[in-house]
Amino acid sequence: MHRRFSVGAVAFMKRCSEFVLHQKISAVTSIRADLLNHFKRIMIFDSSSWNIDPKLKNVLPGCGGSASEANCKLQACYEYQRGELSFFEITSGITPDGAYTYQLPGHVQRGDLVLVDLGYFNIKTFHEICVIGAYFLSRLSIGIRLLDPKSYSPIDLLDALKRIKGDIHEMPIIVGGDKDTQICCRLICLRVSQDVANARRRRLKKTSRERGRTPSQYHLLLADWTLMITNVPQQWLPSKMVRPFYALRWQIELLFKQIKSVLCIHKSNTGKENRLLCEIYGKLIMAVLIHRIHADINIRLWNHKRRELSMEKLYKRIQERAFILLDLLLLSLQKAIDYLREEVPRLIKNCLKARQKSRRTTLEIIEYGPLSTKDKIMLYAA
Repeated sequence: MHRRFSVGAVAFMKRCSEFVLHQKISAVTSIRADLLNHFKRIMIFDSSSWNIDPKLKNVLPGCGGSASEANCKLQACYEYQRGELSFFEITSGITPDGAYTYQLPGHVQRGDLVLVDLGYFNIKTFHEICVIGAYFLSRLSIGIRLLDPKSYSPIDLLDALKRIKGDIHEMPIIVGGDKDTQICCRLICLRVSQDVANARRRRLKKTSRERGRTPSQYHLLLADWTLMITNVPQQWLPSKMVRPFYALRWQIELLFKQIKSVLCIHKSNTGKENRLLCEIYGKLIMAVLIHRIHADINIRLWNHKRRELSMEKLYKRIQERAFILLDLLLLSLQKAIDYLREEVPRLIKNCLKARQKSRRTTLEIIEYGPLSTKDKIMLYAA
C-alpha cells in the first residue's frame, strides 16, 4: 500500500481535485436577495493551518520553537452565492496570508465582491481588484495613511472618531501612499459595545505583554470601533448593512471547522509526503462534493421558502452514513449515487437551520434587516 502513494499518485489526486472543482451543477443558480444581486459573485478568501509530522519539516516547514517544526496551510475560496468551494491550494505553514494576497486578483472577475480578513490586507491588491472592475470589503489595518479626498491632507483618525455622536458613521477617504495605487473608497466606522471594547483591550494588553511591549493609547482607544473600508457604492451597501455583509466571511470558517471536525483533514499518522498529500486531496474532494449537495438544497430552500440548510448538520448526517457509502462505492459508483439520491431528501428536515424569533441569521438580516429594538421588546414581553 505504501508504494502506491507515489509522486504519480499525488499528481493524479491533485488532477482529480481540480476536475471536481470545475464540475458545476447546472441546475444550481444563486442565492437571491436584493443586496446580494448587485454582485456577480461574493468571494470569501481565508486560510487554515494544522501541525503535521515533524519528519516533513523540509517539505512543509512550520515556525519551530514552541510551535511545530512542520505545518500545513490550506488557502481556500468560498463562493457564497452558489455555496461552493471554488478554489484551494496547499502551502507550508510559514507562508503568510500577506504574501498570498497578491494572487487574489487572479481569481477575481469583473462584478465580484471580495471579502477578506486583516491577514490579506494589501493596498496594491485592493487597487488591482478595483482595476478589474470588482469590489472589496475589509477591516482597516491600523497605521494605514488616510487622506481627505478633497484637500489630500492626512486624516487624524482618532480625532475624527472622537467627534462622532452616533454608533455608525461614514466618510470618504483615500488610502495608500503611492499615487499609482491610491484608492478612493469609503471608511465605515461602527461603534462596538463596551463589553466588546474591553475584551479587545484585554487581548491587546495580553498580546503586547507576551511580546515584551506596551500597547499604545492610540490602539487602546481604537478598540471602541470596528473600522471597515470598501469601494462598494453606498446605494448598493448602506453603512448599517456593512457589519452583516462582512459576517458572511464566517461561512468559510464554518467550512474549515467541518473539514477538520468531520473529515479530519488535520489528522494524519504519516511522515511520508506523498501519502499525506494524497490523504489531503482525497478529503478535499469529499468536502467539495458535500458542498455541492449543500449548495443545491440550500439555494432552492432559500429562493422558494426562505429557509436555510445547516452546513454543520449536513456534514454530520453524511458522516453517519460514511461506511454505507464506502461499501456501495466498492460495488459501483452508480449504487452510491442512487443511494444519495434517495437518502439526501430524507435528511433535509433534520438539517434545517432552526428559526429563532429573538435573532435572525446573517442572510435574514441582509434580506430583512436586523430586528428593531421595538421588535426585541415585544418578543421579550411575549
